[in-house]
Amino acid sequence: MVEAPVSESARKARIAIAVFFFLSGFGFATWASRIPGLQQKLHLNEAELGAVLFAMPAGLMATLPLTGFLLRRFSSRYIMLAGALMFNTMMCLIGQVTETWQFATVLFFFGSSRNLMNISANAQSIAVQALFPKSIIASLHGIWSIAGFLAAALGALMVNWGVLPHWHFAAVSIALSTLAIVYFKDTVQQLPAAHERKQSFALPQRSMLAYGFICFACMACEGTMYDWSAIYLKKAVGTSKEVATAGYAVYMVAMTLGRFLGDKVANAIGVKSLLRYCGIMMFTGLLMAAILPWTITTYFSFILIGFGVSCVVPMVFSMAGKVKNMSGGPAIAAVSTVGYFGFLIVPPVVGFIAEAFSLQWSFALMSLLGVLIIWMVPKMKEQ
Repeated sequence: MVEAPVSESARKARIAIAVFFFLSGFGFATWASRIPGLQQKLHLNEAELGAVLFAMPAGLMATLPLTGFLLRRFSSRYIMLAGALMFNTMMCLIGQVTETWQFATVLFFFGSSRNLMNISANAQSIAVQALFPKSIIASLHGIWSIAGFLAAALGALMVNWGVLPHWHFAAVSIALSTLAIVYFKDTVQQLPAAHERKQSFALPQRSMLAYGFICFACMACEGTMYDWSAIYLKKAVGTSKEVATAGYAVYMVAMTLGRFLGDKVANAIGVKSLLRYCGIMMFTGLLMAAILPWTITTYFSFILIGFGVSCVVPMVFSMAGKVKNMSGGPAIAAVSTVGYFGFLIVPPVVGFIAEAFSLQWSFALMSLLGVLIIWMVPKMKEQ
């Protein structure tokens, strides 16, 4: 069967949404690359820094109801642009803070704006996906990862060159805001259904709970790897700091590669089969890290985990965006509500388990996240 040719407007829309995924990843990694400098500037110890950093996920969670409300009333393209401009403004302001309370306040709105941008960008990606006969959505998340690598490298250069964070943030925010404004014209006009405009924020419909639980498991695993992978290598495996840091990089490279390969695999075997294999790799990788705590085996387990988490969220969002009686944006906002709880709640639980037993026991128990995905995939109802 000959596939219908893709229109020029569809190609432009794909480039435009890829730009917004790029600026999301680049902006977030830019801020993260200068956290040590900001900690030193404000004279914060680790406990104080941890308390302040919590303001960002707090802002994200607080804005989830607002995001769902807005996506029920306006096209996701306008919310995405507004979120992107606010995100870049907040990033610029982070570099200007001189007091801890200012830092926490700006971080709260930084998290809020990031949520507005990311949820609406994912809603846009569903609209763009509908213009193509084959899956393209995983590659957009791959672009987010590539942008993070590039921003981290730039951040390291800025530190080495002695560029202060406020100049670094200002330059990046201006560049990213310019990109957002230039490519906005090619985004898709995605209007919510008329009946949804009378609704407020809602949790996933009962038929979509499986989507939410799968996102919960994946985001919990991502949060665990983000917070604990390097610590696991250093304390449970006994590696040097450099080897431990490289272990997280191995995981990130595998996740990025998996996102660029994911569309091809999904087109070949189907989304549900891909999700099932992702769950298997997450389970195997986490359990292997727990029972074989050596450097080589842990690196290999991190590769499996990276491939496992790579495509889960984009593919679940893609399926959620196709449900009946709910537009893509509100559906993604509802599913994200459940998923983000995994990202926020589970990593601290890993610490409690490690304190009571060991890090190996923590990772062994976290392998059940993969089992949860495998169990929930057959319960995902095709809408």
